[in-house]
Amino acid sequence: MTAITTSVFELFKIGPGPSSSHTIGPMKAGYNFNKSIENIQLSTKPTSIEIRLYGSLSATGKGHGTDRAVIAGLLGFKPDNVECDFIDGLADGKDRQFKSGEITLPLSIKNVVYAEIKNDFPYSNTMLIRLKDGENILFEQEYYSIGGGFIKWKGEIPTLTRAPAYKYSNMEELKALLIENDMRLHQIILENEMAITDSTEQEIMDKLDDILDVMKKAVNKGLATEGLLPGTIGLHRKAKDLITSTPKGYKDPSNFLIRLNAYAFAASEENAAGHIVVTAPTSGSAGVIPAVIYAMEEDADMTREKVREGMLAAAAVGFIAKHNASIAGAEVGCQGEVGVASSMAAALITYAAGFKFWRTENAAETALEHHLGMTCDPVGGYVQIPCIERNAMGAVKAYNAFLIATVENIKFHKVTLDEAVKAMAETGKDMSSKYKETSEGGLAVSVPDC
Repeated sequence: MTAITTSVFELFKIGPGPSSSHTIGPMKAGYNFNKSIENIQLSTKPTSIEIRLYGSLSATGKGHGTDRAVIAGLLGFKPDNVECDFIDGLADGKDRQFKSGEITLPLSIKNVVYAEIKNDFPYSNTMLIRLKDGENILFEQEYYSIGGGFIKWKGEIPTLTRAPAYKYSNMEELKALLIENDMRLHQIILENEMAITDSTEQEIMDKLDDILDVMKKAVNKGLATEGLLPGTIGLHRKAKDLITSTPKGYKDPSNFLIRLNAYAFAASEENAAGHIVVTAPTSGSAGVIPAVIYAMEEDADMTREKVREGMLAAAAVGFIAKHNASIAGAEVGCQGEVGVASSMAAALITYAAGFKFWRTENAAETALEHHLGMTCDPVGGYVQIPCIERNAMGAVKAYNAFLIATVENIKFHKVTLDEAVKAMAETGKDMSSKYKETSEGGLAVSVPDC
């Protein structure tokens, strides 16, 4: 199996909610298309652009804001530099000016076509972006949104990434490296990040601080905001009510759990509102890790240095899940989003608290194991019900997995993280497509129309 070469900052990305696969991925695809045709030579002058959405991009794209995201990308914006108000403004359907090289065309969300949900493309979440002259297709690019804001496209020439300092493809190989080199987990992930991105240790730490600060900003903003979330459901925010119901305190278990829930609700509600969050590993699961980080720093007084080390441990778990299964709800259901986020968060807490590596792996495995089979069935196509509460439950499960791992006997832990990831991949393959972000089953059809 090929070695993992993903950067920490490909896994943790800053961008607008509510969905990395439905918002960040399509925006990156639109931006890529804009840049790829700057010097294109066409025999006929194009008169329009057509964007065709497939899979769950079509099924739930309106609720996720996919139409606005891909248009923003085509207009030259990237997830890390776009203003949320600008994206929201695209909902008016008015023409904006698309420009790439010598090509200038009117463009709006009316150019988006919601095509077949079931399809034969290599990836369910596929986008076709076309330059057309009338009904004639002059140029077409096929994009795939594969989860976590990652995209691929047909005919893509893989970028030659720099080789990692320590090559591994799963947890078993990573553990062997730790033993062989007498290194700690965060050191190997840090050395790999330096090698892959040609960055200094200080540059990486500064970027981690930026990521952590954005996560905590999302929590703070969510805790201070009341009212209804966007969309037809009419869902009220709960984070502020939760946080004001209990005093700050780490020693009282009930108070701490309520606050942990509040932090997860806060970041998830910001994501549902389309505001800036961090994919961790996706936007749909962007409340789990920020919740535990906020609790660790604000309630447990953990140092930023320890939290950074925990983030690198969490990244290792996310890399392995993505490399050997998927982090996309459209591919494996919510087990790949909130389940992986909870697993990463459990590893983060355990490692940052100073426990040995095997306890970190066991915590990650326990958290993931108890999300296996979780469907992705958003009501109304919005990342609200059950997504927001699932983030809170994922944060609580992560903390519980940490507690179990810190007291268990290593001889009695039977399941490895690699085995849990394999089970997740197999479960995802067997899961009906109606439970994978299409809103065709589960809660999406059982809950009365909001």
